[in-house]
Amino acid sequence: MAFLDRRPLFPGHVLLVPTRHVATLGDLPDALVQPLFTQAKRLARAVQRGLEADGSFVAINNRVSQSVLHLHVHIVPRRRGDGLRGFFWPRHGYRDDAHADAVLQAIQRALDEDEP
Repeated sequence: MAFLDRRPLFPGHVLLVPTRHVATLGDLPDALVQPLFTQAKRLARAVQRGLEADGSFVAINNRVSQSVLHLHVHIVPRRRGDGLRGFFWPRHGYRDDAHADAVLQAIQRALDEDEP
């Protein structure tokens, strides 16, 4: 199901939600991942074409900054010079290459533990 966000970043900001309740992307059953993202792709194209936008921003918040505890995909029309700069928060880099490698290894271990 998709509908216009009631507090849009820009007119045409659409929310796409699965009709089955799941709180986060991690809770979405594997069988529903492909249908959800197929619709996100379709909506992103429609928002761009329908609003003659230069592009789109597609995002999901999981728990943090998730104002409604139901999975929803934001599809926002974008135009050059629209004022949005990358992500909405400051970026925090790695202290050094060792820190980046430690983060990478932690993610890799979690992926390995999550193997089907």
